[in-house]
Amino acid sequence: MAISRKITNFLEKKAYKFQIIDHRTTYTAWDVAQTEKIKPGDVVKTLVLKGNNDYFVGLIPADKKLDKTKFLKFINGLRKKAGEKAYLKVDFAKEAWMKKNLPGKLGAVPPFKELLKLDVYADKLLSKKKFLFLGSGEYEASLRIGAKQYLKIENPFQGSFSQKR
Repeated sequence: MAISRKITNFLEKKAYKFQIIDHRTTYTAWDVAQTEKIKPGDVVKTLVLKGNNDYFVGLIPADKKLDKTKFLKFINGLRKKAGEKAYLKVDFAKEAWMKKNLPGKLGAVPPFKELLKLDVYADKLLSKKKFLFLGSGEYEASLRIGAKQYLKIENPFQGSFSQKR
């Protein structure tokens, strides 16, 4: 399955070394791990989130779930340092907003801040991985990118905000 030319052009422009992994149709990061026989911790779950009227992306391993309390504390700590108003709560973005504003299909959002025009927050567990399997925008393909390269190029805010499933 080919992925969007917009996404491959972006990856090439940023000099990413990446591999497109074609697989059967999957709708979740967990399904990608099971289908491709990859450790779920190496597959990245891209969560589109909303705080007040701001949207942003949280990245966690597929074998974890988001701890909203930890995430809210983490992001509000960053906002306080920047002199910005704290969020009262963080929740998942509505599907209608995502369909209208983000490239790729729901559940396969490619987690690149320049492409999404959103801030990206990555759980520190991802920095311990050799490779990350990321959403490509399509249900039939994923991207395999070196974790160090992804974190260096994207430079996401890193914190601890996942918990066991």
